[in-house]
Amino acid sequence: MNLKLTFAPLLLAALATLTHAAPDSTASSPTFADDPAVVAFARDIEARHGFKADELISLFAQTSPNATVIKLIQPATSPLQRSWERYRSRFLNERRVDGGVTFWQENAGHLAKASALYGVPEEIIVAIIGVETHYGTNTGGFGVFEALSTLAFNYPRRAEFFRTELEQFLLLTRENNLDPMAVKGSFAGAIGIPQFMPGSQRRYAVDFDGDQRVDLGNSVDDAIGSVARFLEQHGWQAGQAIAVQATTAGTPDAGLIQAGIRPTLKVADLAGKGVTAAADPQASVALIDLVSPGYETEYWLGFENFYVITRYNRSSFYAMSVFQLAEEIRSRMCAATAENRARYCRA
Repeated sequence: MNLKLTFAPLLLAALATLTHAAPDSTASSPTFADDPAVVAFARDIEARHGFKADELISLFAQTSPNATVIKLIQPATSPLQRSWERYRSRFLNERRVDGGVTFWQENAGHLAKASALYGVPEEIIVAIIGVETHYGTNTGGFGVFEALSTLAFNYPRRAEFFRTELEQFLLLTRENNLDPMAVKGSFAGAIGIPQFMPGSQRRYAVDFDGDQRVDLGNSVDDAIGSVARFLEQHGWQAGQAIAVQATTAGTPDAGLIQAGIRPTLKVADLAGKGVTAAADPQASVALIDLVSPGYETEYWLGFENFYVITRYNRSSFYAMSVFQLAEEIRSRMCAATAENRARYCRA
């Protein structure tokens, strides 16, 4: 297949649409095509991947930096103090739990299939989709090409990462015969029901509904399979624990927290330092602190599977929200009917 010829009609169609669009007040603003770094990027993509640089530059000429994207990606000028209670309330609420139960009931077959194939519990798959997009109801309204271009060329702190993702996005749209100007997602360029970055979609997404294409924007089945495969590929340990709450004799040594989120501490060694939990003494764990101003800090031991969840979003608050939401959804599934008990209740 001639990929240049395949991609060209999409680019031309996008340009035609933009050419005939109603003029707006930003038409005179500088575009990405005015940036020598963008032109160099297009030439590089042409050399390495066979795109037509002039067509890419024409797309960039129709796109300007989005100030809202930069505003949203920037750390707050006056950051709020970390608060697990505040973070937790966004995701562990009746609406999110009820939505998870409904999502599970509606997609039970594909969730069971994904769990059997990849070893990831159904409730974890459900919870990640619930946290990411409220079960596919909020997948983002930003143009992904515009957002990634803005971050690749107007956000120096992470320019290298976002240039790689922009490259991956162009490859993704070409491979899937998509108009790059039509794909919507988050302000950071994440796409679809599970909010995969383009590179993650190319590496880990799967066609789970058997229609010969991966469609994370519209296929719930593809989203379910892809979340499970992402976790499996990052080292999910089937049948193993995720986290367990710990008790402490006073405030733990700061070095134990600073050891990081990857499990490197032995449960037995932590016990010798006043941190205890119901866990195998030889298990490797991380000590997780869930801090909330005005509340006593919660301490948990995170196992390898907890760490794997942080590969989706590198935050202990995120991983704990997924874990606790998953536990609550499974509990509701267990209690729904008498016949559910054998299927969903834990011994």
